[in-house]
Amino acid sequence: MFRKIKLILVIFLFVSFFNPLFAQEDFFEEAKNKFNAKKLEDSKFLFQRNIVFNPKDAKSYLYLAKIYNFEENEKEEVKNLNTTLLLESDNEEAIYMLINIHLKNSNYSQVKELREKFSTVCKDLCNKTKAINETLKNIEPKDES
Repeated sequence: MFRKIKLILVIFLFVSFFNPLFAQEDFFEEAKNKFNAKKLEDSKFLFQRNIVFNPKDAKSYLYLAKIYNFEENEKEEVKNLNTTLLLESDNEEAIYMLINIHLKNSNYSQVKELREKFSTVCKDLCNKTKAINETLKNIEPKDES
């Protein structure tokens, strides 16, 4: 009887320890804590590790985009923002970050398209819509004919 209980306990611990569902949450939370503590290299590694266990975790891609923004690696930032939006099309923070990138790169058609999407999905960042519109209005070429 004692052997059965011991065997069941060992199996339970083994499954719990190596179960990706347990691991992914630990990686994400730990990565987020490191990100908030400005330990960006450590958090980047943990977000990437979380993605290995949970490739459809939009939040990890968003945080990676934030890290690449800080590192001024626009190519990787855009790639991670696009992945975030692929997985979670109404992620207003990812849309807003992409808008800022396209504004910086003078890609007005993309900004207009994203602005429309942003205005329909915004919940927490709706106050940014006015600033986007003002920036767009100030930099669009005027028709002086």
